[in-house]
Amino acid sequence: MHTRQKLNTSERRTCKVLGVARSTLNYKPAQQDDEALRLAMIKLAKRYGRYGYRKIAQLLRMEGWQVNHKRIERLWREEGLQLPQRHKKRKRLYHKDSSVIRLRPHHQNHIWSIDFVHDKLSNGRSYKMLTVLDEYTREALCVVVRPKLDANDVLDALFDLIVQRGKPKFIRSDNGAEFIAKHLQTWLRKVGIQPIQIYPGSPWENGYNERFNGTLRNEVLNAEWFCSIRQAQTAINIWLKQYNHIRPHHALNMRPPMPETLIEKTKISGTENWG
Repeated sequence: MHTRQKLNTSERRTCKVLGVARSTLNYKPAQQDDEALRLAMIKLAKRYGRYGYRKIAQLLRMEGWQVNHKRIERLWREEGLQLPQRHKKRKRLYHKDSSVIRLRPHHQNHIWSIDFVHDKLSNGRSYKMLTVLDEYTREALCVVVRPKLDANDVLDALFDLIVQRGKPKFIRSDNGAEFIAKHLQTWLRKVGIQPIQIYPGSPWENGYNERFNGTLRNEVLNAEWFCSIRQAQTAINIWLKQYNHIRPHHALNMRPPMPETLIEKTKISGTENWG
């Protein structure tokens, strides 16, 4: 409007002479309700204190917000919330024949991986956790918390899971004494499960479970002090529901593991019905 008054020419002609698109001249930025989004973001950040801005962005999208992670990152920085530290990528370790020997999961109940995690109570007493993971769905099947765990405890935990969910084809573990105990190995083969041990000193071959154990330590064990084994088990069980049903997982396109599991159960039941 001011251009037409001063130069006595039309907007179209002025834009053509200056080489400016008329759409640019008439552009009006969309009004974004940053304050409401900021409050929603802070609410989720308080509830899920160990999540980064990418996971919070996904949870906001699940609530109906039309946002990308860059906008959330900007608000995240403005609020002074902690950003994840960038680490240099580690080079993959290989065997002498330049190969990585690891069987890949192809369906639910194809491969379960098991491992131990150690921690201490607030009074300094040590306790132990057995973690069991379905490598394909990434679902955490259980975390058993005890003062001590041996091969019999591992067998009991696996027996309960098999009764509830059916048996896997393989169970992957390291070479710990509890996992290679003769009676446990014999029982696994007797029920039709093939035990596979990773190459000694090669924890990356049990990478799915190692990653889960790191998440468990970061989001629970490093964030809470437990006074008793019972308190630890209760808190971890609550977190497991959150991990399986709510927490976005990068490997599942920012979806929690449980929907993947439900899809697989539907496929399996449908196959059985048609069979």
